[in-house]
Amino acid sequence: MREHKSISIADQIFEQLERDILTGKYPRGEVLSELRLSAELGVSRTPVREAIRRLEQENILEESGRGVVVIGISREDMLDMYEIRMQLEGLAAARSAARVSDEELMEMKEALDLQRFYIEKTGGDNSDQIKNLDSRFHELLYKSIGSRAFADTLLSLHKKMAKYRMASVRKHSRAVHSLEEHMEIYEALKAHDPERCAAVTLQHVANARDSILEMEI
Repeated sequence: MREHKSISIADQIFEQLERDILTGKYPRGEVLSELRLSAELGVSRTPVREAIRRLEQENILEESGRGVVVIGISREDMLDMYEIRMQLEGLAAARSAARVSDEELMEMKEALDLQRFYIEKTGGDNSDQIKNLDSRFHELLYKSIGSRAFADTLLSLHKKMAKYRMASVRKHSRAVHSLEEHMEIYEALKAHDPERCAAVTLQHVANARDSILEMEI
């Protein structure tokens, strides 16, 4: 029981630190130490040490003589990730269109309805909620592919781009257009039209990339 609790705490610390790095709380180049993180998170150094090792394996932290340095996700990394998504996401969406279930479509529609609610109710100001629902739609899409390899790869890329995606949805116009693009993807999935689904999904990824490129992030 004690071991299970230790693993659970380590996982929570890993997820918290990963989220804080990917959203920019700890900026690129900042030096972190086990002692500092242990104090900030209110835990012992053991789960912090384990989380740091895992984050080094994820290539978002790097060991240095002074501690660990935040690498995070650079603009160049972001562009590379979009290029990978452009190669994979159309194929993934086409595969989903051929096999997506009514239950999966219903879950996607619920996420889109909530996304619309927050955009219209708050004028796009509630960017955390909007980003989370954007993530939810993509998570459901990736999982509906029926391939763990595709889902794991695309989910990992999507998560690592958190800082850039958050900046994008803070723009009300982009949040609105993103929802419209999600609806086009949903309708193509609902029609079980692989060719159409691939086309609108790739356009969505390209539009998201172009929106971020216009920003100074």
